[in-house]
Amino acid sequence: MDAPAEQMTPATDAAADSHQVPQSIDILKIMQSIPHRYPFLLIDKMVEIHAGQSAIGIKNVTVNEPFFQGHFPSHPVMPGVLIVEAMAQTAATLVVMTLGKAFEGKLVYFMTIENAKFRRPVGPGDQLRIHVDKERSRANVWKFKGVARVDDVAVAEATFSAMIMG
Repeated sequence: MDAPAEQMTPATDAAADSHQVPQSIDILKIMQSIPHRYPFLLIDKMVEIHAGQSAIGIKNVTVNEPFFQGHFPSHPVMPGVLIVEAMAQTAATLVVMTLGKAFEGKLVYFMTIENAKFRRPVGPGDQLRIHVDKERSRANVWKFKGVARVDDVAVAEATFSAMIMG
């Protein structure tokens, strides 16, 4: 059976070449876009991508996550820093999808985290819906605002920046 065709939108960032950006991507395309792998790949799919503007990533949290072995065995809670990392991976994928061929041979590096807030625990069975919005970019530095939600309730938020290097 053929996979459904990806819906495409034009890239809108000034730095992007004239390529089409998929509105959603699966784990295989994410793995082509960013270097993270198990156990540190923290997004399962992207359900919305607006090139140069915003994206929504999904993380399905399961009891099999390796961090639950020590955080905490009798009451598993996803570490907040990993929720922020999932935001950063969502943002990095947005950068790659936005820049297209202009990104080849480069990586996105996390630079700063500001105003991180953790509002409620995330545990097995939760689905994180990770919204990232690009606030601004200058040269190779992009700044983002991220909010992670479970069942439409904000569980974490942060402002962070990343640098494109390579």
